[in-house]
Amino acid sequence: MKIFKFGGASVKDADGVKNIGKILADHNAEKLLVVISAMGKSTNHLEKLVHACVYGTGETNALLMELKDYHYSIIHGLEKTNSSAMVNDIENIFLELECLVETPATPEEYDFVYDQVVAFGELISTKIVSHYLLTEGFKNQWIDSRNFIITDNRYRDARIQWDETEKIISNKLKPLAEKQTVITQGFIGRGPVNETTTLGREGSDYSAAIFAYCLNAESVTIWKDVAGVMNADPKKMDNASLISNLGYSDAIELAYYGASVIHPKTIQPLMAKNIPLYVKSFINPTELGTQVSNQNHVLDLPCYIFKENQVLAELKTRDFTFIVEQNLEQIFSLLAQHKIRCNIIQNSAISFSFVADNKENKLTNLISDLEKLGLSVQITESLELITIYNAVEGSKKTVLGIKEIILEQNTGNTSHYLVR
Repeated sequence: MKIFKFGGASVKDADGVKNIGKILADHNAEKLLVVISAMGKSTNHLEKLVHACVYGTGETNALLMELKDYHYSIIHGLEKTNSSAMVNDIENIFLELECLVETPATPEEYDFVYDQVVAFGELISTKIVSHYLLTEGFKNQWIDSRNFIITDNRYRDARIQWDETEKIISNKLKPLAEKQTVITQGFIGRGPVNETTTLGREGSDYSAAIFAYCLNAESVTIWKDVAGVMNADPKKMDNASLISNLGYSDAIELAYYGASVIHPKTIQPLMAKNIPLYVKSFINPTELGTQVSNQNHVLDLPCYIFKENQVLAELKTRDFTFIVEQNLEQIFSLLAQHKIRCNIIQNSAISFSFVADNKENKLTNLISDLEKLGLSVQITESLELITIYNAVEGSKKTVLGIKEIILEQNTGNTSHYLVR
């Protein structure tokens, strides 16, 4: 059993869907479970729909229409796939989505509504791909991953209930997957009261790893629009180089610091069962790409990771007394409560600073709660965090140029620069 995962870029248009068909046809003799993300930038569009729904901006109908037009343009581009069965399936999914966003919601319910709405991107995408493959004679079974990936109710970043998930996948999904190719969704799961949950942004890689772990898969292949794991984003650095082999540990470090090619949680389930991960190009599928495994490959390149839309929060006590253990305990408790993941942390005797992704709806409430503790909070937005992993002499000059450094942190062979 092999697990394939295709991201949004691979299904952004009709040609992309057809290309998936060609790749799968080349592996027709193998047992496959295929995880597919939402098409193109559909998740971003659905996030706008969530905002419109919760805050009543009046854009709901227009956003829904744009989403429909985009997906139907792909369906029409697939020619034979524009069948009554296909259209009925997609129309029913959109009808369900329309009913959902018409239900009144409050800002306090934002995370819950987010999970219920954004999941539709994966549901629509996988239905389209499954129908297309059937019309091309490629037998497959569409399944709803929410029936197999069981989570808690931590919306937008749900945690897997491993025992229950492994049991249901082993007992119910494995016999099905042994018979034919399975098409399913990444990113989504089912919570304690059968509500939809999501595993965190870009969580489809993680879904593939979960299925691989529970099915004792031979391997996982993530199909990307790049040649494999690069030492930098090719869109940011023209001379980015392919890393042919990576050890699990280096891959975990790169993912943790924000390398977008692999989701941070993906590696651990694979490492636990020694399942190799391949990152390959769906544009040039015969190229070798990158293998991530337990082999001790020496990483001999510096790796550059760029994270935009960062915010720096600087906290101080109003009377300039020391920030002591009690203050830190309260601060970290609030960060966990508001689901803010810190990319950098620094503290001195009278201050505590952290850098995080700028999630406006979470940050505003966090600042309010921090101020209630008697802390003054200074926020600096529109920053970029550049991380150099496995740094060598000259690495800093390569990427920073004349950028203004707001904050710098060096730990071992890793350097972080917050710049603007």
